Amino acid sequence: MVYTLPEKKDFESNIQGKNTHLITLRNRAGMEVALTDFGARLVSALVPDKHGNLIDVILGFPSIQAYLDAKEPYHGATIGRYCNRIAQGKFSLNEKEYCLNQNNGSNSLHGGPTGFHNRIWDRQVSFNKIVNFYYISPDGEEGFPGELKTTITYELTNENEILMTFRASTDAPTIVNLTNHAFFNLNGEGNGDVLNHEFCVPAEEFIPIDENQIPTGEVLPVAGTALDFREPRKLVDSISSTEEQIVFGSGIDHSYVNKVAASQPAATAYAKESGILLEVFTSEPAMHFYSGNFLADDQGKAGQRYLRYGGFCFEAQHYPDSPNKAHFPPVLLKPGEQFESMIKYKFSIKKEA
Repeated sequence: MVYTLPEKKDFESNIQGKNTHLITLRNRAGMEVALTDFGARLVSALVPDKHGNLIDVILGFPSIQAYLDAKEPYHGATIGRYCNRIAQGKFSLNEKEYCLNQNNGSNSLHGGPTGFHNRIWDRQVSFNKIVNFYYISPDGEEGFPGELKTTITYELTNENEILMTFRASTDAPTIVNLTNHAFFNLNGEGNGDVLNHEFCVPAEEFIPIDENQIPTGEVLPVAGTALDFREPRKLVDSISSTEEQIVFGSGIDHSYVNKVAASQPAATAYAKESGILLEVFTSEPAMHFYSGNFLADDQGKAGQRYLRYGGFCFEAQHYPDSPNKAHFPPVLLKPGEQFESMIKYKFSIKKEA
């Protein structure tokens, strides 16, 4: 399969009164990345495999219209104001209850149906290696308080890293939890499933969920569970388990407690077929691992239908439902403060032992 970046003309449209574009970044190592201002999202990442061939490791679509029509709306997108789930779409702040739009049963998921993934961001490109996206979320959007000004910077380094920096400020107390929702297949998007990828998440603990995929409030050890990825392990060996947590998540859809320094990988994935190793670095307190449990039937950039488990996500973030769990790391942002976090995807070829 030959992978190329989508055509820029297929991303030129007008949505919500704003023009949309495809932005391309390239580095000296030969890696190419495509992004769009629709959702400030990653569209493609062409990465050299062990044979020197460029393969697109990010799932996505060949046009803006295909993104609008997709059954899975989060491909590659910036997620906010609050990524992951908030139980019953409700939380209290300063003794006032806020009601959010519910789009995951009774829960609010990923900022609601018109969250950051569905917005057209302003943009500024520098030297074909850095792009800044900007979005001002008005007070009350999707039920969240305060006007939130958000910037995400994507930088493609010469070390084949996609470095993302998130910043936000508010004019009233609010909650913030931002991440990127790229789906990866290190054998190439549309090239089968990721069941034989090897994953490693060095966390000792995870956040268990109930049947509605809301945290129970506990923090439990991974030892002895199907969620233990402290040593490299194939995905198929985990999701074949009948453990309650795997059943509740329909696979892996869990947050791991991240205690490693931002200079050390909080998660890794490796595909032997391509030889590509992905390492994820972050300043966030949790690494959410999602095994693509509900991917199905969307046709990707290479013309192949996506399969269940056809891609995986490493979503660095704060804990789900933190506004309703006082003992979880806080997600409150006040006027005069700045939210800032970092996520880095680093690609390399793993040397076989």
